[in-house]
Amino acid sequence: MTASTPAHDPNCIFCKIIAKQIPSRTVYEDDELYAFHDIHPWAPVHFLLIPKLHIPSMAQLDASHTALLGRMMALVPKLALQEGCNPYPDGGFRLVCNTGAEGGQEVQHLHFHVMGGPRPWLRG
Repeated sequence: MTASTPAHDPNCIFCKIIAKQIPSRTVYEDDELYAFHDIHPWAPVHFLLIPKLHIPSMAQLDASHTALLGRMMALVPKLALQEGCNPYPDGGFRLVCNTGAEGGQEVQHLHFHVMGGPRPWLRG
């Protein structure tokens, strides 16, 4: 977080979800991370993993976020299996992080889409 990036943005839909102002179907929660089901899933398994710290996108990450991102990346396979993805190598999942307008980012809060399950759900 920098001086210009607040820890919480009162106008951010994901910050409102973290604050329980907007309901969501929780997949996982701890002091730093929150995961919840996507309201418009593209696959049989589709959830989002977000930091509770308001980081607008991958473009705002720096070395101070290394441990947080490491935790997120290590948590993805565990949550994917928990939510119904089949094990690697025959199963698996897709991890997507859109960044910026040209990258397709719609919500300005860093988030990973985790998608999996039997195909054909090819999209995006």
